[in-house]
Amino acid sequence: MNWKKKDWMSMRRSTVLIFALLIGCSAPHEVAVVTQRAPRVEAVQPASGPAIETPLLPPVVAQAGRFDGGKMWTFDNPPLAYFQDRYGLDVDSLWLAQAMQGALRFGNQCSASFVSGNGLVLTNHHCARASITKVNEEGEDLLQDGFLAATQEEERKVTDLHVEQLIRIEDVTSSVLAAGRRVRGDDEQARVRASRIAEIERNRTRLVAAEDSSLRVQVVELFSGGRYAAYTLRRYDDVRLVMAPEKALGYFGGETDNFTYPRYALDLAFFRVYDSSGKPYVTEDHYQWSTDGTSEGDVVFVVGNPGATSRLGTVASLEHARDHSLPLQVAWLEKRVDALDPFREDDAAGNAYFSLSNSLKSLRGQLEGLADGRLVARRGGDERRLKEAVAASDSLTDLYGNLFTDIEELQYSKRAEISRSQAFAFFGTSLGSRVLTRALYAYVYAMLKRRGYTSEQEFAEIRTEAMEFESLPHEAEVALVALRLKDIRDALGENDPSVRRITSGQPIDSVAARLIAATALMDTTGLDSLLRGSYLSSDDASVPIIEVLAPLVLTAQGQAQSFGNREELLTAKIAQLKFALDSTGVAPDASFSLRLADGIVKGYNYNGTRAPAYTTFYGLYDHYYAYHSVSLEWDLPDRWLSPPDAMDLSVPLNLVSTNDITGGNSGSPLLNRDLEIVGLVFDGNIESLPNVFLYTDQTARAVSVDSRGILEALEHIYEAHRLVAELTAPSP
Repeated sequence: MNWKKKDWMSMRRSTVLIFALLIGCSAPHEVAVVTQRAPRVEAVQPASGPAIETPLLPPVVAQAGRFDGGKMWTFDNPPLAYFQDRYGLDVDSLWLAQAMQGALRFGNQCSASFVSGNGLVLTNHHCARASITKVNEEGEDLLQDGFLAATQEEERKVTDLHVEQLIRIEDVTSSVLAAGRRVRGDDEQARVRASRIAEIERNRTRLVAAEDSSLRVQVVELFSGGRYAAYTLRRYDDVRLVMAPEKALGYFGGETDNFTYPRYALDLAFFRVYDSSGKPYVTEDHYQWSTDGTSEGDVVFVVGNPGATSRLGTVASLEHARDHSLPLQVAWLEKRVDALDPFREDDAAGNAYFSLSNSLKSLRGQLEGLADGRLVARRGGDERRLKEAVAASDSLTDLYGNLFTDIEELQYSKRAEISRSQAFAFFGTSLGSRVLTRALYAYVYAMLKRRGYTSEQEFAEIRTEAMEFESLPHEAEVALVALRLKDIRDALGENDPSVRRITSGQPIDSVAARLIAATALMDTTGLDSLLRGSYLSSDDASVPIIEVLAPLVLTAQGQAQSFGNREELLTAKIAQLKFALDSTGVAPDASFSLRLADGIVKGYNYNGTRAPAYTTFYGLYDHYYAYHSVSLEWDLPDRWLSPPDAMDLSVPLNLVSTNDITGGNSGSPLLNRDLEIVGLVFDGNIESLPNVFLYTDQTARAVSVDSRGILEALEHIYEAHRLVAELTAPSP
């Protein structure tokens, strides 16, 4: 359940900021893909490919719920009275500090936690896949075979992996918003706010880094720009792999079981942070391990970094997501999944396939939730409440009287551009051709040099980001490049001058094959060489193509961002309106910043039966014997086929709870009221996917690996006695 950015047009924020400089557009923010309103249609025809059916259902009337906006609480504004009333839990500053500082951000897309005083880190196997692959030695395949360091000396350092710990939060809302009030226009306001944010980050980072070079400050946007907070983060760069099970266990059930429950996966990995002297990092900021686990009905907390939700959007924006943007994204991803399917056995292609299929299944679940009708109706109930409150108050009418009309009109404008935008979906991200992505980074790098840009920090960020993309097999690249060029041709037309420059009248498949056969951008070595030289003056085969594509990409991103700036400012007003009516009990949308989410361990009704709160190792073996002859998704390694007599197969392996999670929460610790590890979040069920728009807990569940199942497997299957002793060591 990795976090995938909701802004489907954009690369990473740091690089998009630089793109904005190149084309003179406003500095972008991350915005949700719930834009545009249009009349409801029975089927949406993508730029290419089959129509995607969106079933029409009778109108539904529904009342808004207290927690429709979710339970992703920030640590500087937790609902203390609610915790006391609901759970009888008296949360104080010490409890909050312990909960906050035991948690980690794992790389750029997952969560993790400290689970021992010697820097031991716990996260998901699927978050660690690239790291596991990086530490392979000759003749090894650790992703398939697993890894266990018998001693600390055998723990393997992972290059380019870091974890970050939040240590302080400060409100900087007034400073950021004041900058925006000095100017008019959505784009200009967004530009000066982004400039102010960068200034705050730069100045505060300089101050904290003077005391500790591992510290940096990041300004986090909350409530779509209604509030801003400065997060001081401590970064750890020496991170070493300690243990990972075989892929067969970490991804048991494979794509078929992804986003489902009951589950039987051991989706975990252990790492260790080392200090600057090369010794295990000693810390009091860690969670104790619970050997007792939980019982159904127990309160549990998830502390992690949820990536993105869109719970402040209006009915108009939800209808656009249902009728336009989501169907197009689903169609785009389906083609890429099909293209990479033949190459799944390659590690890099397999990782890319997993990311694509994971995103595809997630978006399909969101689309199905919106098509159901009840979710939009429930949002409509909340919208009616807000409109009635505005109409009943002259002061609110003056401030917000045109708010919902403005948002609705914006949707029509965005709809007019969506077909063209589809051609550049996910350009420059890991969800596409690595060659074209590297070419785009190299183009930006070279253009900045030509224009006399001098920020070495920005150049370093571009180089670092560009080098992170794993190389794909030759034929996979050909397929992905061809798909991209066909998308552009279908959107712009066969006779468009840009299309004609790219193809020169040749079949697109031939153009793609020639590019991949001749470019040096198939790997990072070639990229590094071109970055050190003069890329745009080189004779690399990618240059003529990216010189055509890059301006189109940058322009499309600029247009999308202009709409996004407008959407963001209007959505921020919705947040302000909600604050005016109820200043407590409102949680901000996810923003890949640390959150505390409460819930209870609880099964649910589904498919005419009951999903239990817990699954066990018995279920794991039942699925193996029932399905492994049909698909390798349920296969087990040899060491698992004859478990020792001492192993208790009735021990809980996975569990479900009502905690509010989304992509980015992968690897989050599941904690009891005493802040002990009782589980490890690794997924949500299919019913939870529409929660990106509106939180419910009737059947939506977070899925975790049970702390008891982890110990049972470590002790009896892997004989990881050193690791078990460290996890279960009593607190000093």
